[in-house]
Amino acid sequence: MIVERPAAERGDVALDWLHSHHTFSFGHYYDPAWMGFGVLRVINDDTVAPGGGFAPHRHANMEIISVVLEGTLAHQDSTGNAGVIRAGDVQWMSAGHGIEHSEYNGSNTEPVHFLQIWIQPDRLNYAPAYDQKHFSPDARRGRWAVLASPEGEGGSIAIRQQVKLSAARLVEGASVQVALDPTRRYWLHVATGAVQYAGRVLHAGDALGFVEETGVLTLQGVAEGDVLLFDLPA
Repeated sequence: MIVERPAAERGDVALDWLHSHHTFSFGHYYDPAWMGFGVLRVINDDTVAPGGGFAPHRHANMEIISVVLEGTLAHQDSTGNAGVIRAGDVQWMSAGHGIEHSEYNGSNTEPVHFLQIWIQPDRLNYAPAYDQKHFSPDARRGRWAVLASPEGEGGSIAIRQQVKLSAARLVEGASVQVALDPTRRYWLHVATGAVQYAGRVLHAGDALGFVEETGVLTLQGVAEGDVLLFDLPA
């Protein structure tokens, strides 16, 4: 089964400092048909205006991954972690039994565009944890690069769930493939640009879910950009 999630059908939130598209139910956007995809609970496509941001707030029992697409994001949390996350950086915060943090645009002149991703952990009430790594666009140009995985595969960020998050940057005509395991499920999210899959073009924000599918998933670049692939437990 293939699940379709067009970008235009996502939840939309517009504030004076924030424009956000919600793939799944989040905050004031609620749709019982879109409560997540397996352990993948949130993909928020956020653009924060210069000087804007999320004031200190609390999370618990969630793996939170931020992928910065453009600009800079300033982070601070109650365990003492603080820093700036730039385009190409991936941040992981395991909220565990509870953590408070804030996220602000790190620039007073340029917006920041990032994806906020929530994944349910494999067990509750871990101690909070944090990591941040830079992944060069060249490392994923025309091929998959693992950003996060349970064991920190290939220098990726080690997370607390049986999920592998990979990314590829495709220029026009370039392609990548992945063999689908029917005992797993997959979520494909186009972050930027456009790709072709099975004769159709997917644009930024479009997503597809794969459940009990076999064969090879092939993507071909249409307009240069990045795609994310979540390999998830069934």
